[in-house]
Amino acid sequence: MSTIAFENIRTSAIKSSPSMAVSMAAKAMRAKGEHVIDLSLGEPDFDTPDNVVSAAVEAMRKGVTRYTAPDGLPELRQAIIAKFQRENGLTYALDEISIGNGAKQILFNAFLGTLEAGDEVIVPAPYWVSYTDIVLLHGGKPRIIACGVEDAFKMTPERLEAAITDRTRWFLFNSPSNPTGAIYSREELKALGDVLLRHPHVAIMSDEIYEHIVCGDVPFTSFAAACPDLKDRTLIINGVSKAYAMTGWRLGYAAGPRDLTRVLNKLQSQSTTCPSSITQYAAVEALNGPQDFVRTVVEEYRARGTLVADGFGAIPGLNVRAPEGAFYLFPKCEAYIGKTAPDGTTICRDTDLASYLLKEGKVATVPGAAFGVEAYIRLSFATSRENLAIAIDRTAAALAKLR
Repeated sequence: MSTIAFENIRTSAIKSSPSMAVSMAAKAMRAKGEHVIDLSLGEPDFDTPDNVVSAAVEAMRKGVTRYTAPDGLPELRQAIIAKFQRENGLTYALDEISIGNGAKQILFNAFLGTLEAGDEVIVPAPYWVSYTDIVLLHGGKPRIIACGVEDAFKMTPERLEAAITDRTRWFLFNSPSNPTGAIYSREELKALGDVLLRHPHVAIMSDEIYEHIVCGDVPFTSFAAACPDLKDRTLIINGVSKAYAMTGWRLGYAAGPRDLTRVLNKLQSQSTTCPSSITQYAAVEALNGPQDFVRTVVEEYRARGTLVADGFGAIPGLNVRAPEGAFYLFPKCEAYIGKTAPDGTTICRDTDLASYLLKEGKVATVPGAAFGVEAYIRLSFATSRENLAIAIDRTAAALAKLR
């Protein structure tokens, strides 16, 4: 019998993506003929725009199927620079851009290249499921600061100040937020920036992948635009997955200080070599081409956001805050913890409630525990209004059976 250990301490400390696990369970139930409404994955239900697909096809026909530089095509870096200038009022040079196989790889490379063992990364909770595991994988220590629905799901300057230590390496957050849909206003970002100005050893990682998906009255503001004095230690992460329905194309990008992007691009050269050349040409068209698609789908997300906020908000026991951006609702479900299901099992945690809703209501959700907070569930409204209406009815009926 072999005595070889095929997993090290770092990988044993992390878990597989909880949202993907729920989605796989929902798909398995569908394969058995059950009609499951899957609200677990944050993936647009729209097809990639035709002009973007055509650009990829044209690139392949021209034979653009070879390696590119690790930091990507010059055309794409120029398109990213133009996007930041046009939409955010930010100016970057070519060597301040890094391109990866999805925004997640940018996060991975950034922590791989900068964290030493025991370095702390401040993460407001609720947080995207992969943040803390990526930090742990690279020897860092997540310093999680709970920011519940009572705090509008946002970090306050006071809590940020209290969390910073001599070991703090990064402050990581996203706006609009996955999983809560919260958006930091310009004034809120400036208040956080005032704290960070007093701590020059702390870098900022601002995940802005949901930038275009604004559902409420709070406009999106990039952290570097709100806090220009911190631009030289801020890494902005973005990509084409959400706004352009290009999740499977796998392309993310980042802008930041050239000493950092140099590290990111070096790591890229030793991992995946470069992003897909075909996807890069598609992304050039996405960024430079007509933006009608983005405006159209954002209007649809707004309508869906109103639908789910009203529908789930009307269910007794759910504490709902209407989403300001992204395509998620994050109801607090504390009122149902401790109740008993019809089969006699007790709902002890939000993980139990999510399992119950999948089994009893045929609605797939992700428990708040996956995002660092308890007694919540995340619902993605990146699906049709018809599906959302069914999910609301099924959830209400299932929850009404709890005693």
